[in-house]
Amino acid sequence: MRSDIIVRAIEQRDFEQWKPLWDGYNVFYGRQGATALPEEVSHRTWSRFFDGYEPMHALVAEHKGKLVGLAHYLFHRSTISIGPVCYLQDLFTFESARGKGVGRVLIEEVYRCAERAGASRVYWHTHATNATARLLYDKVAEDSGFVVYRKML
Repeated sequence: MRSDIIVRAIEQRDFEQWKPLWDGYNVFYGRQGATALPEEVSHRTWSRFFDGYEPMHALVAEHKGKLVGLAHYLFHRSTISIGPVCYLQDLFTFESARGKGVGRVLIEEVYRCAERAGASRVYWHTHATNATARLLYDKVAEDSGFVVYRKML
């Protein structure tokens, strides 16, 4: 499948195919039912991809005319570098596309976009139990060893 995958920037016409990927990503991380994201958040996220003032970007992976994966990333400042840093916030493929190179080509394209933007690094988080994804991540990046703390406000 990998040679048949087209990775490209998201387009307005992609909403109907992007939304099931986005919903699948959120379900994977437990955001469903009572904890589901409000539709307003999904629609605002979508609109940010097309707002030139937003640092948020989206790529999609297409196979035979159908979207099979997504990557959302953003650029931000850092106290330890002059140029921007790229945060790969969301990466998801349909289960039927897993193990076929879709995640890898999305990550590789994020790397290229980050290089073009002058970013010094790309980083992301995943849940410790996400063993399938971590098999790929261990091949394309290094585990920084950092633990993420958060407080919901």
